[in-house]
Amino acid sequence: MGFSADWLALREPADHAARDPALMAEAAALAGARPVVVDLGAGTGSTRRAFGAALPEGAVWRMVEGDAALLAHCAGERHLMDLRDLAALPLAGATLVTASALLDLVSEAWLAGLVEVLAARRLPFHAALSYDGLMAWEPEDAGDAGVTAAFNRHQRGDKGFGPALGPDAVMRTAELFRAAGYAVRMADSPWRIGPDQAALGDALLEGIAAAAAAEAGIAAEEAARWLAARRGLLGQGRMVIGHLDLLAVPAGDGMEGQDGDD
Repeated sequence: MGFSADWLALREPADHAARDPALMAEAAALAGARPVVVDLGAGTGSTRRAFGAALPEGAVWRMVEGDAALLAHCAGERHLMDLRDLAALPLAGATLVTASALLDLVSEAWLAGLVEVLAARRLPFHAALSYDGLMAWEPEDAGDAGVTAAFNRHQRGDKGFGPALGPDAVMRTAELFRAAGYAVRMADSPWRIGPDQAALGDALLEGIAAAAAAEAGIAAEEAARWLAARRGLLGQGRMVIGHLDLLAVPAGDGMEGQDGDD
């Protein structure tokens, strides 16, 4: 699993626009008056920038990332480590754990381990921008359904944590946290990409086509045709890439009666 700083910078405006503001505000409130936030898979620090002034001045951020080049861009405490080592996470004194664009990359075994670790400390968890398997295109193309299905199969491959949950990640996360005694809320956080975001759209199309072409059930020639057709529509077309945000709170910590989707 690996992402470049350039790709993360390109997607950050779309990420920030897509995040559900209500869940983020609730997460910030749960972090308390003296927040200590542990950000898993911190990348270049986009989650911290997204929270911005929602947290009080002096909030401590512990940025946990396995890529030293990405971590170098982060402000806050930097923790270079393998995320698979859950026992080593710097959780002492933490008041909130966050992750962005991570859950769809991890396995159920890793996720179950994370839930166990967080539940033992009764820590709230906010996860944003997990891909949910839904893509919509305007105008439509005959290859959309086949490419989407192939891409979703690819998302379930091993991204470094074992077989990834892919589009099922948020729903399975909700189930595991609820079983651990948490209240859970979810909200849609889709990317909405139009002609004014052509650079992001082009990079996204290329990645989707490459992933789809790597899967059985779709010919490389069809993925290439789809990519060319979609690129030809970048100046007028629109795309919606589905994501979900999730907030999980230990029972008794202020979210009773709110379990469910927004």
